[in-house]
Amino acid sequence: MIGADRVGGLADGFAPHPDAAAHRYSEAGLFDGRALWQIVSDAARSNPDAPAVTDAGTDGPRTLTYSELDDAARSRAAGLVAAGLEPGDRVVLQLNNSAAFAITLLGLLRAGAVPVMTLPAHRISEISHLASSVDAVAYITEDARRGYDYRELASTLRDRVPGLRQVFIDGDPGDHLPIPDADPAEIDLPEQMDPELPALLLVSGGTTGLPKPIARTHNDYVLNAVLSAEVTRLGAGDVYLAALPAAHNFPLACPGIFGTWAVGGHVVMTDNPSPDSAFDVIEAHGVTVTALVPALAQVWTAATEWEPADVSSLRLLQVGGSKLGQADAEALDAALGPIGQQVFGMAEGLICYTRLDDPRELVHRSQGAPMSEFDDVRVVDENGDDVPDGAEGELLVRGPYTIRGYYRAGEQAANSFTPDGYYRSGDAVRRLAGGYLTVTGRIKDTVVRAGENVAADDVEENLTAHPSIRQAAVVGVPDPDLGERISALVVVSHDHPPGQPIELSEVRRFLTGRGLAAFKLPDEVHTVPSLPVTAIGKVDKKALRAELQKENA
Repeated sequence: MIGADRVGGLADGFAPHPDAAAHRYSEAGLFDGRALWQIVSDAARSNPDAPAVTDAGTDGPRTLTYSELDDAARSRAAGLVAAGLEPGDRVVLQLNNSAAFAITLLGLLRAGAVPVMTLPAHRISEISHLASSVDAVAYITEDARRGYDYRELASTLRDRVPGLRQVFIDGDPGDHLPIPDADPAEIDLPEQMDPELPALLLVSGGTTGLPKPIARTHNDYVLNAVLSAEVTRLGAGDVYLAALPAAHNFPLACPGIFGTWAVGGHVVMTDNPSPDSAFDVIEAHGVTVTALVPALAQVWTAATEWEPADVSSLRLLQVGGSKLGQADAEALDAALGPIGQQVFGMAEGLICYTRLDDPRELVHRSQGAPMSEFDDVRVVDENGDDVPDGAEGELLVRGPYTIRGYYRAGEQAANSFTPDGYYRSGDAVRRLAGGYLTVTGRIKDTVVRAGENVAADDVEENLTAHPSIRQAAVVGVPDPDLGERISALVVVSHDHPPGQPIELSEVRRFLTGRGLAAFKLPDEVHTVPSLPVTAIGKVDKKALRAELQKENA
């Protein structure tokens, strides 16, 4: 086993479970000690010819059996090791949903490297921050097939992050290198990593500033996937459609891709979740389970009226990422049958599910209950005191698959955890009977837009870099399609022409030029003479939200 002393500083900045908690979880038999990649190698031994992954891309479907996927992952691992990657090296991974994503992710894990799971929508602002903060040595992405040239981002990244030694490209590499493969018989691959060390780094939605790395260990992420598969009653006969970006925790392991592989099921990958494409994929491959954010669920619900494809194979449609309102949950049932499941959770850990045999009324009005009896959940007031069931408060959580600290994120991120190890989720919730939770809003300054958490201060900081903007405030405004839309209120600088508003198109163009991800761009901009402040001088966002909601009423 390769331990912390041989993995290139991987353990530096990582917060493991305290000894007492680790002993408790171990005594309960929660962790099986497998490396994350062994989920696939175990399935390859038990059922080598079963379909493991299908790429439903525009070039035509491509299916790999478990044996073929395991072999491809080992060849990729050998190529990466031959190229100089060592156990514990952090590698930024940015690929769209594809077979290449599956092979490369498993190859990195098999090589002992630690993938940093970034989203296709991330741009240089987020990618360079993450690469620098974790001391990444390599970046893996793709060419320009999907309308954005990631190779240009890669070139800029190399200039900004001196420690980045290599760039590998899926497709036409341009000035960079193709993703390498090699004969695993000729390369020594690590047989086992310490299961209590990070396997991969997820990316926070960013409740304050730029996204933070979330270290998930082999032990806790295997548990995350396996427990999720049990709650959703996933089996070898299930076909899971990864329609959301696969680097997200939700489609990756809730139960997602790894949960499906853990039971020997079949993963189908698409990078086009629109119903006109996804419905055809569901029919063609007999998809039984998939996951959506509420905005997509609304679109799919409406599309059942006109899309001709047969989606009757679906037995479970998970909706998460942000709250699915009761009316939308009821409409989903009416359109597709009682197959909707509410999922509420976070890449930092806790996952809640409504159960498959719950009364539909409970599914419609709650976001589920924790999936493990070892999830330690509190709902507290502003003083940190527990509130009674039914009262609103902030959700705090700790447990076997919930982190104890962000990875190398500094003192600011430490405020996200209590002294006794609870993660401060920033979610306002009410606890119902049986431990079910209803999400009522956010306590942290975050806009949840179409399932993506957008830190207000990140957007504000970039807005005030505009030469015509002196002050900026960003708030979320309820939106029937997006959940919340991003509203920017700006005070113009003194040299800006009087009475002339700043146009939305100009603001979005400016922020895009600064490398901000598209999902963080404001949906609306309001030019205001001043921003209201509280008694202590902070921008009064409660007043701003109330005023905007009144205008939109």
